[in-house]
Amino acid sequence: MTTSTNRVRISQWDALLLESLRSLGWSNEELIRRVQQNELPTDGPSDFDYAELATGLASKEPEVFVSAVTDGYQIKYNTIRGINSWIAAAFGREPELSLEEGSEAVTSELTQAEYERLERVLSFGWGIQEVRPATGDTAGLYRIVPAVQTN
Repeated sequence: MTTSTNRVRISQWDALLLESLRSLGWSNEELIRRVQQNELPTDGPSDFDYAELATGLASKEPEVFVSAVTDGYQIKYNTIRGINSWIAAAFGREPELSLEEGSEAVTSELTQAEYERLERVLSFGWGIQEVRPATGDTAGLYRIVPAVQTN
């Protein structure tokens, strides 16, 4: 997996908050403005407290926040459950979570664009295995596993 040195690194929690807000259909500019001005949803289908993003990353590291929204980001440290939640928030898919010791994985269908985006945000120590390749407009099936797993 290649990484870009110009992408900022943010916490898994900030990434989940950001992707959950993206799912509302806001433009990057609107998302930045609403978070910076703390004009965020306080109820609805999400259990997230978006104020954490406004009072945390956006106020303490505003350049990092803006860059994460506009240029993309890499997550500092992923957990298996966090990857599962990120895919659900970012792509609106319910991946399959396997917590069996020694074969922990998140399995999900991904389009080529989703695969590339996931590859860019995953923290070090994780890999993506192709189960069924994407073809044309059909999503492929992939397993996200700790990089030490080779099966």
